[in-house]
Amino acid sequence: MTLQRFVLLVFCTVVITLGISACLTADGTAQQDGAEWPQFRGLAAGVVPDDPNLPETWSDTENVVWATDIPGLSWSSPVITGDHVFVTSAISAGDEPDPIKGLYDPGMENGSEGSNNEHRWMLYDLSFQTGQIRWQRELHSAPPPMKRHLKNSFASETPVTDGRRVYVYFGSIGLLGAFNLSGETVWTQEIDVYNTTLEMGTAASPILYGDRVYIVNDNTTRSFVAAYNKDNGDELWRVDRDERGQNWATPFVWENELRTELVTAGTQGVRSYDLDGQLLWEIHGMSGLTIPTPFASHGLVYISSGYPGGGLRPVYAVRPGAAGDISLFPEEAMRSGITSGFPGTLTSSENIAWSYPLLGTYNTTAIVYGDTYYTLLDRGFLVAHDARTGEEVYSRKRLEIGNGFTASPWAYNGKLFLLSEDGETYVVEAGSEFNILHKNPLNEMTLATPAIARGSLFVRTQSKLYRIAKGDS
Repeated sequence: MTLQRFVLLVFCTVVITLGISACLTADGTAQQDGAEWPQFRGLAAGVVPDDPNLPETWSDTENVVWATDIPGLSWSSPVITGDHVFVTSAISAGDEPDPIKGLYDPGMENGSEGSNNEHRWMLYDLSFQTGQIRWQRELHSAPPPMKRHLKNSFASETPVTDGRRVYVYFGSIGLLGAFNLSGETVWTQEIDVYNTTLEMGTAASPILYGDRVYIVNDNTTRSFVAAYNKDNGDELWRVDRDERGQNWATPFVWENELRTELVTAGTQGVRSYDLDGQLLWEIHGMSGLTIPTPFASHGLVYISSGYPGGGLRPVYAVRPGAAGDISLFPEEAMRSGITSGFPGTLTSSENIAWSYPLLGTYNTTAIVYGDTYYTLLDRGFLVAHDARTGEEVYSRKRLEIGNGFTASPWAYNGKLFLLSEDGETYVVEAGSEFNILHKNPLNEMTLATPAIARGSLFVRTQSKLYRIAKGDS
């Protein structure tokens, strides 16, 4: 056995003891084993190993193992460990406006919405096998203290689990908490509630690494990144951030060949910290709103942001070992924005393997499957680039006119899955040629990114959570 294989074996053993089913590939990328789905986008950024039981076709009746009604409104994703499927929601005591598909700004006819109705912030535990709600817990009850974008919810942050507990964060009410698998409260931590730019609400999910829970809270008053003890909820450290507005991007722990770091996106720039909050490197020049989540593959960490209003919409592929300010674009470009050309000029440096100033998306996070970096644009185009070099594999390919996309893509069995806001999943053949194989309809608005575990796909629509699998799987 080589030293590398021995190290990987030890790592996998440690991770399994923590209740998270994953290991590192030779390039340092977390590899989802298909058994659990502990956090937003899983442990391998939406990719799971091939499995003949995983579905490739479905509808609201075909290949549905169960479909469970989830009260209220929430666009958080489910997380899965063992027989437990956890979802959150915010339930209003009165009528609320329905979300409207498409891209639009607050301040317009369809924009930010407040509510005077009493809301209940909820955590649900569903049985993996049957979909029945095993238990539910109310974490808070009150009128929401902030507004939200009409397409957002007051419970958009995805929980995270270590197999022993589930950790829940609601930025809209400033509450972080831990529950055991029986639904008993382990601890709760109150966090100040801050408003966001244009009152769009919150959505950046917590992440778990080792004995800590990490959150990012970017707002108009006091933006920060913080770490909490996962056993008792004590705040271990908090670092203020030069951010003024909002950040819907979930932070990412990057285990690379040189070190482990906490990578965060933001409107003012990308910043990476060590696990004690010390700044390692930063990149200035992002879009006015930041939603896509950083992720790693092929020894690189990918960061993206974009806003349909114009200006910079960059994508960066960063090498390990960076230090200080590694920005590519000059100050005047960052101030005025780069408004022509797509995806712009391929640019690199000592620390950045490749970048494009205009390739980024608004809502969706890109995916690396095999050797290809796929970008799902919000208005229904798919673009492919070489994940290592950034060279174009194919240019914009239209999925279908009229469909918008908010959920992030996922992949298995040589296929990409692209879920529209209309609840239709486009199944696209992975590789150098663009080919739509078929569409799978669920006939309800869907913004949440699905989860995958043990041969099953979990899709959350506006009212239901579906478990989908082949035949009787």
